[in-house]
Amino acid sequence: MTVSYQYDVASSTSGGFIRLLFRWRGSVWKLVYREMIFFTALYFPLTMAYRYILTDFQKRIFERIVFLCSTFMDLIPLGFVLGFYVSFIATRWWNQYTAIPWPDKLMNSISLYVPGTDETSRVLRRTMMRYLNVALVLVLRSISMAVKRRFPTRDHLVEAGFMTKLELEMLNSVPSTEFNTFWIPCTWFINLLREAKQECRITDSNGLKLIMEEFNEFRSKCGLLWSYDWI
Repeated sequence: MTVSYQYDVASSTSGGFIRLLFRWRGSVWKLVYREMIFFTALYFPLTMAYRYILTDFQKRIFERIVFLCSTFMDLIPLGFVLGFYVSFIATRWWNQYTAIPWPDKLMNSISLYVPGTDETSRVLRRTMMRYLNVALVLVLRSISMAVKRRFPTRDHLVEAGFMTKLELEMLNSVPSTEFNTFWIPCTWFINLLREAKQECRITDSNGLKLIMEEFNEFRSKCGLLWSYDWI
């Protein structure tokens, strides 16, 4: 799950970057501290042995071994490896950003092609958008600490008005120990769209096709965004 720290760097301060370096949660230190301990445990016995135990002849042999290892390390430039790594990370971050699904285009298409001022039509449009928002929130709960804190459990989705208790029971009835079940509200959306077509609330077949195309793009981006965090 992604750890957010944008609020720590939202404004430029003299010690902002220093404070960011000493953050433990989501920090580089947490990632490399095991390797650092292992390296330190090997380095100090070797340096103490080299400085205080080995004879001059043994030191020359040790220095030759170190020089040989250093020669092999220079075969692959460290700057090239780091540049490739940074380029890969930056590309992955940007791809994740572009994979964020926005429901605006679907909302506009639904408003245009699912007309009606009666109560049933308004509830239909609102419910379709609610299902899209539920799918998006379920994905974001898996990858964002901010969203996870806002909705710690699925019951909080009911309290916030994203789902009804009956819909929550249907969602919980599907096993979800390993995979995200954001696709379930997507199936509810498809069922509502089919009912709207059968009831002739959608009279334009091209409009129905456009809604489906926008929905498939929204669904694909939800899956892609979750996969980025899962891999």
